[in-house]
Amino acid sequence: MSAPLQERRRDDIPSLHTLAAGIDRDRDAVIAGLKLPWNSGVVEGHVNRIEMLKREMFGRAGFGLLRRRVLLAT
Repeated sequence: MSAPLQERRRDDIPSLHTLAAGIDRDRDAVIAGLKLPWNSGVVEGHVNRIEMLKREMFGRAGFGLLRRRVLLAT
């Protein structure tokens, strides 16, 4: 565990304790995310677009129309 994470565990802020524990639990993934050139930005963009379509159509139509809009938008 790094010194900054140990310091966060001594703070009186519970949410920082949770953050430090999560970073410790996924340390390899955190380091890879900071060092490697790859990211999931394109995938997140597509997910965001589909979620926006779902919000626009909420309560208006069923899955069939949502599927058609997603497929036609690509």
